[in-house]
Amino acid sequence: MSRLQQGISKLNSLQSSNSIGGASSISRLSSPSVGGPGGSSKNFEELKRQIHAKLVERLDFTRVRDLSSDAMRRDIRRVIEHLCDTENPLLNRIEREKLIEEVLDETLGFGPLEVLLKDPTISDILVNGPYKCYVERRGKLEKVDVKFRDNDHLMQIIDRIVSKVGRRVDETSPMVDARLPDGSRVNAVIPPIALDGPSLSIRRFGSNPLKLEDLLNYKAFTPEMAMLMEACIKARLNIIISGGTGCGKTTLLNTLSSFIPGDERVVTIEDAAELQLQQDHVVRLETRPPNIEGKGAVTTRDCVRNALRMRPERIIIGEVRGAEALDMLQAMNTGHGGSLATLHANSPREALTRLETMIMMGGFELPVKAMRQQISSAIDLIIQANRLQGGPRKITHITEVMNMEQDIIIMQDIFRYKQLGIDQNGRAYGQFEATGVRPSFIARLEAKGVKLPSNMFAERVLMRD
Repeated sequence: MSRLQQGISKLNSLQSSNSIGGASSISRLSSPSVGGPGGSSKNFEELKRQIHAKLVERLDFTRVRDLSSDAMRRDIRRVIEHLCDTENPLLNRIEREKLIEEVLDETLGFGPLEVLLKDPTISDILVNGPYKCYVERRGKLEKVDVKFRDNDHLMQIIDRIVSKVGRRVDETSPMVDARLPDGSRVNAVIPPIALDGPSLSIRRFGSNPLKLEDLLNYKAFTPEMAMLMEACIKARLNIIISGGTGCGKTTLLNTLSSFIPGDERVVTIEDAAELQLQQDHVVRLETRPPNIEGKGAVTTRDCVRNALRMRPERIIIGEVRGAEALDMLQAMNTGHGGSLATLHANSPREALTRLETMIMMGGFELPVKAMRQQISSAIDLIIQANRLQGGPRKITHITEVMNMEQDIIIMQDIFRYKQLGIDQNGRAYGQFEATGVRPSFIARLEAKGVKLPSNMFAERVLMRD
């Protein structure tokens, strides 16, 4: 029997002796009715803190792997229920259940964050110190009544999150990127960098990623655009997804990856593993920050260069943000067709400019023309995602990257979204349009056995919001 199980048995035996009428070894937990006419939220918090302290004191939580999370939650729930009945029988049913759930969340989960993480309508959680918490629902920020006891309590939750993925956060390394078990992205900043207490930002992805049908229902793009993107993935065109923060680049990348055939070997490279690919043959690589001595860092560029030795058929980079841009372009040009990557940019043209900037950031002294030749020969398609006013996320451009004329990369829009105005709720609305341009890579699609309707690119309005 593990020490955890022994601790639970010990608590149960203590509670059994207490129920017979013996002197309670934890009678000091008794308090008046919490939350009732004579109670207060302070009494509730005190009772919750003391019950949690007793659990931590008696149970060996370094051995939680001895039990599955469900079994452990059931066992500890039984102990907390008995403690509630013994130490404060005047709790009403709602208060009792609330106390049990909060102690369980504090013991096994992420404390006050658990109630927000269980809400599927929340896409972002923003904690500004222990007493201010905001969430994004349906594209709009709102303040919620979720608080931590103090800065130390919030720091404990941050430590619990980052330690699960082998990261650390302290005064010598006050900023950290991590992820939750469901893949949600986490960023934390602590003092002395954060002046008003620890700050925590969580970008939710959820355990059930959005599928193509979901994005079509949300009118993020049209069936014609989906058909073209699927054809380009299957024909192994190299694709860049660009957009601003929170516009849905990772969600779109997850969706497009579902079109990759299951018999291909895929290597993914990310700072914090967020992608949820459905294929079987996937190798996931994750960067690593330096240790406390400033050594041992593994960068995205290191991972890209190593991935080339792993016989990948496609390379997917979660986000290109530095010198790895050149390595990615060279990989796309040397037999790794069908690769995908995301980067931050506000338009397709800006995406190419950012790639040039990132190559120069790596210290490569390449002529501008040589850089642009690498870019134009490597990238076939840019998919631009934007978050519009009021929260709707749309694919605003599907743009073909063609060849060079003198020193300029020639591009042409195939599909685009045109915003027409703002409705009474403050949300942008508009229409998707086909520009009438037939992409030059159609012959490559047909050579791969992918055929598209002949009238698909005729100039017209495809869909209105």
